[in-house]
Amino acid sequence: MKKVVLIFLLLFVTNSIYSQETYTINSETLELKTATKGTLGLLWSSENGNYRYFVRTQENTYIELKEDDYKTILKELTSDADVSLHRVKFTKRSFKNFISFYNYKKSIETEDGNKTYPVNFRLGFSGGVTNNPFIINPENSTSLLAGAELELYGDTDNPRHSGFLQARHSFSSDEFDFSTTEFSLGYRYRVIKKSKFNLYIQTKFATYNFRDNLLPEEMNGIIELTNIKENEFDIPLIFGVGADFKVSKNGYITFIYGELFGLNRENNGNFSTDISIGYKFNL
Repeated sequence: MKKVVLIFLLLFVTNSIYSQETYTINSETLELKTATKGTLGLLWSSENGNYRYFVRTQENTYIELKEDDYKTILKELTSDADVSLHRVKFTKRSFKNFISFYNYKKSIETEDGNKTYPVNFRLGFSGGVTNNPFIINPENSTSLLAGAELELYGDTDNPRHSGFLQARHSFSSDEFDFSTTEFSLGYRYRVIKKSKFNLYIQTKFATYNFRDNLLPEEMNGIIELTNIKENEFDIPLIFGVGADFKVSKNGYITFIYGELFGLNRENNGNFSTDISIGYKFNL
């Protein structure tokens, strides 16, 4: 008896999921099954091995997906979310997966209609050279540069806007006995945004530096080198450019020309040389 009840229960659930309803679309009466519900609905029918698919919008209109233009239609219907059509095929499973993913994206909304934006992160490491363009450097000497950053962006694999927290250290050298460790907050805007390549401008709008410098100082008629250590908070608005090259699903080779000029910083009279190369990856 329990087996009979279970069989009837399974048949009822199956029938509820794939139950047909009658629709009139463009003056055509159709028996359609519902595959997906949500912001967009997916309905389908099959007759003699021929499948037809329809999308139901929030306005309760029905649009048929045809093999020659289904990607164009889906692109228009999902233009308000960052979803990719690259792997969508003309099959029920593919349509169901795509529309379900879109509906999930749209479901990240509060009841009052305000969207919540999850924050994603990329961690990066880099190394290069710099002539410390905003420090007095009479011989225009270059120093080694090392850095690390945490980039923050919204719920998308390829953001237009992002922020970053950066730490970098400029090493002293025999030619230029100056070193600094800098922590900064910044913003990036991608001027060119492609799936495999991004070109962006960036600005560091807040920095905190720990500096260590040997400076000549006269004491009792004798010139001696004095080690000067200082800490400084600044709002320099330093601008630079950079580029990311996607080399794997989650990894990027990055080039950064970090300090081209600063609105609130005086250049030392030398053309800026502040170049680094690195690797960053999605967390």
